[in-house]
Amino acid sequence: MGDETLAPAASVRARGWGWRHGGRRNPAVQHVDLDIRPGERVLLLGASGAGKSTLLHGLAGVLGGDDDGEALGELLVDGRHPAATRGRAGLVLQDPDAQVVMARVGDDVAFGLENLGVVRDEIWPRVRAALDAVGLHLPLDHATAELSGGQRQRLALAGVLAMRPGLILLDEPTANLDPDGVREVRDAVAAVASGSGATLVVVEHRISTWLPVVDRVIVLGAAGGVLADGRASDVLAERADDLRSAGVWLPDEVPWRAPAPAGGPRHPLLEAGSLDIGRATGVPVQVGIDLHVDAGRVLAIAGPNGVGKSTLALTLAGLLPPLGGRLEASDLLSRGLRAEPGLWRSRDLLTRIGTVFQSPEHQFLTGSVRAELEVGPRALKLGERERRDRVDELLDVLRLDHLAGANPFTLSGGEKRRLSVATAIATRPRLLVLDEPTFGQDATTWRELAKLLVGLRDDGVALVAVTHDEVFVDAIADDRFELRPQLNGPKHDAPGASGSAPPVGSDAPARRGGARR
Repeated sequence: MGDETLAPAASVRARGWGWRHGGRRNPAVQHVDLDIRPGERVLLLGASGAGKSTLLHGLAGVLGGDDDGEALGELLVDGRHPAATRGRAGLVLQDPDAQVVMARVGDDVAFGLENLGVVRDEIWPRVRAALDAVGLHLPLDHATAELSGGQRQRLALAGVLAMRPGLILLDEPTANLDPDGVREVRDAVAAVASGSGATLVVVEHRISTWLPVVDRVIVLGAAGGVLADGRASDVLAERADDLRSAGVWLPDEVPWRAPAPAGGPRHPLLEAGSLDIGRATGVPVQVGIDLHVDAGRVLAIAGPNGVGKSTLALTLAGLLPPLGGRLEASDLLSRGLRAEPGLWRSRDLLTRIGTVFQSPEHQFLTGSVRAELEVGPRALKLGERERRDRVDELLDVLRLDHLAGANPFTLSGGEKRRLSVATAIATRPRLLVLDEPTFGQDATTWRELAKLLVGLRDDGVALVAVTHDEVFVDAIADDRFELRPQLNGPKHDAPGASGSAPPVGSDAPARRGGARR
């Protein structure tokens, strides 16, 4: 990306630092002591909720003022308060939606450069170079509203790389990317960090991707402080048991594998025939889709970024109308309603189809975790005791009980994801559609979430999961449906002669990866 006007690498110092969100009794992070030298590349690890994202926000100077929370101790970038070091740090947020500020791709990347006062003749070459580095090969006037979640993630990263900051802060930058995208983005970050000498701090639960890039690992403790700090190879070798106990994903380890579902005949709840899908523009992103969603099975929907996986999920959930073809619920699911889920009322969907959106914030409606979990049961007019029992059970199972009174928007990314899953299952639907259900989870919460979902499967619930998490697919999914990029018009991968998605481990064309059973 060139070496013009490169900023010197930044240093970081923390002494007893912590942050308490406004309205929260306990700090999100506390007792942090660390020094990061200019040019170091650090992988920041820790359990879900340990405060990794909060630390990155603190380093970027965007935690807010006294009305937003209380800072503890000292946190400095280049010896100054982070808020006073404008332009020194570039942060890619955990939620890429929160970082899209302009209507067109090129303008969005240029936004930060314009705020930094970069001369106009230099802005657009840097915009194009940044987009190319992250593999977002789209026209500069492409609408940001039409980007997939993974594409928005690349766009946010391009905006930061174009600014050429002295401190690059990345909060799970590859969480919603396909495997090729993960490698492409990692290599782009490594190239920029090497070329500029910038200091790099990356938060990521799946550490194998970043081990070739970083030279240091820092692990935050769930109760505060630093659990481990040192060379990546030394920390992983010497502290493996401690890291595993803390929920850190260790390379090549799978937290849990689901047993096979019970045998017997399949019972389809939803059937798509020659289905065409698309968003509000009316232009299909995929056509001719044929699949079954069966009770008591987990169907994984996989494929590269931008091929329409989330669009398919929303269509199956009855939240987007089909653009063509057929989508019909069986009597087991419709229970006296018309067969087309897109014609059902919101109240009808509550006990039939639950949806977990790709961005958890899109489904939060209240000011506390407990109130959020009560929304669905209240809509069903359940009694107070039954509502309380359902909510208490979900809070306990998903490790959210200590956050019952917290504002959902102040949770960590992993906690938000677990809450969004809990809200969807609080009404006990027959079909659950999830978009990236394991995003932001440490190994412990991943295992508990996976066991919860498989328990629903064993109770006869059908699950559809859009995911790039190959560990989830191999360990949990019973069937896999692969969407392929459009070539000469929308198309999809043939799902097999029966019209159902092929089972994991079969030799059908849509199957990719090793067999689980």
